[in-house]
Amino acid sequence: MIRRIGLRVALRAWVLVGASAAPWATAASATPAVTRGPPGQHWVATWTASPHLIIPFFSNGSLTTPLAGQTVRQRVHISIGGGSFRVRFSNEFGSAPLVIGAASVALPDHEASVQPDSIRQLTFGGATSIIIPPGAPALSDPIVLTAPDQGDLVVSLYLPHSTPVATMHATGEQTGYISAKGNFAASADMPVATTTQSRLFLSEVDVVAEPSVGVIVAFGDSITDGANSTSGTNHRWPDFLFDRMHAAAQSAPASAVVNEGISGNQLLRDLMGVSALARLDRDVLSVPGVREVVVLIGINDIGTPGARFGSGPPLEAATDEPSLAMLIAGYRQLIERVHEHGLRILGATLTPCEGAANGYYTPAKQALRQAVNRWIRSGEFDGVIDFDAATRDPGHPGRMRADYDSGDHLHPNDAGYRAMAAAIDLSLLR
Repeated sequence: MIRRIGLRVALRAWVLVGASAAPWATAASATPAVTRGPPGQHWVATWTASPHLIIPFFSNGSLTTPLAGQTVRQRVHISIGGGSFRVRFSNEFGSAPLVIGAASVALPDHEASVQPDSIRQLTFGGATSIIIPPGAPALSDPIVLTAPDQGDLVVSLYLPHSTPVATMHATGEQTGYISAKGNFAASADMPVATTTQSRLFLSEVDVVAEPSVGVIVAFGDSITDGANSTSGTNHRWPDFLFDRMHAAAQSAPASAVVNEGISGNQLLRDLMGVSALARLDRDVLSVPGVREVVVLIGINDIGTPGARFGSGPPLEAATDEPSLAMLIAGYRQLIERVHEHGLRILGATLTPCEGAANGYYTPAKQALRQAVNRWIRSGEFDGVIDFDAATRDPGHPGRMRADYDSGDHLHPNDAGYRAMAAAIDLSLLR
């Protein structure tokens, strides 16, 4: 069962630090000095991956077997760079404590290797390891490391005990590396036992920025998550949006862009990740530095009922298809809750999906999608981004343009994601 997530701030209070007594911490490394910045530092999220429970019908490969005595190394593409970073790990869907024996941040070199002089050990309240209770995240102490805008960082974590992969982000579209036995968090090179395209236990990287810098949260499903984009190229539409903002800025961009999409996610119901309504507090309202959100959600609420994943049974009963009134009520809740926090929310129209297989598309579902888009364009959001108009075939508006279609008639390819970002009027964004 997918458990409901509470406020990020409340969850942080439950992080337990017990590294000094942990058998994997050496006497020399158990209690290093804590890196503290000056008071009043302005932290903003520069990279995110929304955590969720492992999805059993995805192709998870080796992740169905617990990791034990291994190091996980994951590369992340940040938007805003800087000189001081911190990392957020997550055990929010675990049923047992998550033990991180060691962790580090470094600059990438090649594949699983990092630049040796750039390796920075992460600490947690001064300790080099941490025990994260079930349902909780953990935030590291700051580390000093310089990385540019649109740069990459590599986060390594060592799991000394048998650790089932429960908390993850399935659609990473970036190769992660899992080592043979051993703690390689502080090593430049690492023997690789297997790879993964998912994010494991890693949900956020923050950076110290100027007070004028804010965060735009891209909040949605697989089309925000970048499904079917080319792995390792950072060709999701939020990546292309930051590229445009960076190119247009006279100096540094005024906002970071972070991606809180979950493949298969829905506005109203839990299925692949908890619903957008359930995760709004964690994935939008509590993101450090958030100022506005772009919402692209709802196509799975319409398409999934009665549809199958591959050759399996329907994921949801056909009778679960929501009404237009139900979807509008959900969107209005997002608007009200975002406005309550003094933030702006932009609504994006749902992209075409005619031709999507296994019952995902029907003429009735197409009519509902068009009705939803008419409502989104009606003006209740603070601004509208017309992704439907940007990606549809002019001669057949129910279908995605062939040159933007990844092949499944639902997800764009790299060119389609670029076109989506190009359709955003930058004057809508602060």
